[in-house]
Amino acid sequence: MDWQNIIKQIELTTQQAFVLEHAEAVSGGDTSTAYCLRSVKQRFFVKLNHVEALDMFAAEYAGLVALRQAHCLRVPQPITFGKTAQHAFLVLEFIALRPLEGAAHARFGEQLAHLHLTKQAYFGWHRNNTVGLTEQVNTPRDSWVAFWQEQRLSVQLRLAASKGYLGKLHSLGDRLCADMPAFFSQYQVTPALVHGDLWHGNWAMDEYGKPVVFDPACYFGDKEVDLAMMELFGGLTPDIYAAYDAVNPIDAGYVVRKNLYNVYPVLNHLNLFGSGYLKQAEALMAKLLAELY
Repeated sequence: MDWQNIIKQIELTTQQAFVLEHAEAVSGGDTSTAYCLRSVKQRFFVKLNHVEALDMFAAEYAGLVALRQAHCLRVPQPITFGKTAQHAFLVLEFIALRPLEGAAHARFGEQLAHLHLTKQAYFGWHRNNTVGLTEQVNTPRDSWVAFWQEQRLSVQLRLAASKGYLGKLHSLGDRLCADMPAFFSQYQVTPALVHGDLWHGNWAMDEYGKPVVFDPACYFGDKEVDLAMMELFGGLTPDIYAAYDAVNPIDAGYVVRKNLYNVYPVLNHLNLFGSGYLKQAEALMAKLLAELY
């Protein structure tokens, strides 16, 4: 691997010399390959992907900046991004990560609750980004129902149709989109800064026990989307939930709406990874519609 162009960009950004001693492949690059670049005194986390992924890394860089500016959770400092002849790259602060344990669960819940108190006037974001490898459309909207209908579920349903997933999936999807306002008849959503892809692989803690989040797909939406995804993939522990609720109370209707929000990542998994997620998507939508009839 020729690291020289990436090292030059690191040096230009940091205004410090960086003499590479070792480049080690590490975990953490879910849709990309990841490395730790080491000098005698410094370490950087580098993600590599094909050249066409430059915009994906630019959006991730912007998401990390947004999360850091909220001053709620520890977030790796984004250093730089760019491309070489062979790769797009993203360079971040290197943090030695380990799974949450002990008091870090409650600390994470409290800090996430504070993140979700970061508000703006509209739903969406100033740019599109990606969830996994799928483009995530963030065109600003005043209506949360319209945003979730058109820029989350409908986008995924159209993509599923293009891959041949029609029939029952689309019948249920069309009905769910048409009936979606009913899930918000007694719940007012205010735009909150969300991580956007908060499965358990995208948070951890540092060596001091401080929670860390990374790999964002940020936008302003319902705070419940983050909680729902955490629960879907088995990371929303009782300590996280209780600490969150003490700071930013969770509405009773979450127990139903979490399924509405999790249709989106399940459809995205269907589109990315195949038919193993088809029955799960159909079952979630059928369960939601059964709440209404």
